[in-house]
Amino acid sequence: MLGTSLLLALKEIRRHKTRSFLTTLGIIIGVASVVTMVSLGNGATQSVQDQVSSLGTNMLVVRPSRGFGRGGGARPTLFELDDVEAIKTQIAGIRAVAPQTATQATAIFEAQNWSTTVTGTTNEYFQASNLELDVGREFSDSELIGGKSVCIIGDTIRANLFRNTEALGKSLRLQDISCRIIGVLSKRGQGGFGQDTDDQVVMPLKTVMRRLTGNQDVQIIQVAVQQQFDSGKVDDQISSLLRERRNILPGMEDDFRIFDSKQLSDTLSGTTRTLTMFMAAVAAVSLVVGGIGIMNIMLVSVTERTREIGIRLAIGAVRREVLMQFLIEAITLSSLGGLIGLVVSFVATAAIALGVGLPFTFDFGAATLAFFFSALIGILFGYFPARRAASLNPIEALRHE
Repeated sequence: MLGTSLLLALKEIRRHKTRSFLTTLGIIIGVASVVTMVSLGNGATQSVQDQVSSLGTNMLVVRPSRGFGRGGGARPTLFELDDVEAIKTQIAGIRAVAPQTATQATAIFEAQNWSTTVTGTTNEYFQASNLELDVGREFSDSELIGGKSVCIIGDTIRANLFRNTEALGKSLRLQDISCRIIGVLSKRGQGGFGQDTDDQVVMPLKTVMRRLTGNQDVQIIQVAVQQQFDSGKVDDQISSLLRERRNILPGMEDDFRIFDSKQLSDTLSGTTRTLTMFMAAVAAVSLVVGGIGIMNIMLVSVTERTREIGIRLAIGAVRREVLMQFLIEAITLSSLGGLIGLVVSFVATAAIALGVGLPFTFDFGAATLAFFFSALIGILFGYFPARRAASLNPIEALRHE
């Protein structure tokens, strides 16, 4: 009986192709919208996590801010090298501590020039930031201690200034100093929040302090925490240490901020997921609208086929068979709409992800749930028309014109 009802349903759908398509259009749009929104949201979440991870895993970034520490708070008070040494020697669970001071400069090689960021730091910067060398080497101890004019460049610098020549061993001019290139960083592309991590020149910290910034200030302290340690506890220890060193009394506001990459990733990912669920819920309304469309067309179909129903009932068909026929027809319509919607969502997700630069992630869990929900819509909104068809009086149905 079930097979016969399914064949009759498919025959009826094929007989009214245009009407059947328009009936399922609401389901198609609903399923496609929900699955596309969820898949793009997952891609956005992954993109956020990748960008934060590019800053370094299990990593803390200590930055100065306005507060009531030493210096009064009119301007952010930068750190000192002694602060870096104190963190390195007094805080447990630290894998690397990288002091950084940065400035903008124009890099010049022969007739080419490029405006870039010059970062003064130590070799621990590469470890903390997960940066690898494509060619060359890191700084030697004598270069770091003596503040030698050597540098390691990013791939963007190499691509723009050394198009047809090998960069390693060449001399690059930064303002009024010349530095010898001892290494080239591996290409990594866009880093945290759209920053091009390949567009930088890395030099020994003392070199940048003496030759470019002219002071001993440390702008940022990057701290990589060992995996087995809780970054939150290390955060608290660093905060207590810096408050003591910067003479911040109890009750006073910190004049520095510590950013935890893990907490930042979790917060941003949670926000993205919430927005994704909200947009998916809004899109799911169209599924209900599609169900109302199916119920409306099925009621029209019952009216059109009243005489046919009367004949079936008159020759011995039971009301359950008539109800099953119309219910299966409604479920078939909604299920076909769900399948088409899944195909549309797959194509739309791939196209939009490619267009906006998000990772392509198709959520098969959401797709499965949306398909079964579309079938449920067929049952819920198809039952009333099917029951109405089954409850027709055979004599009255045969008289219907």
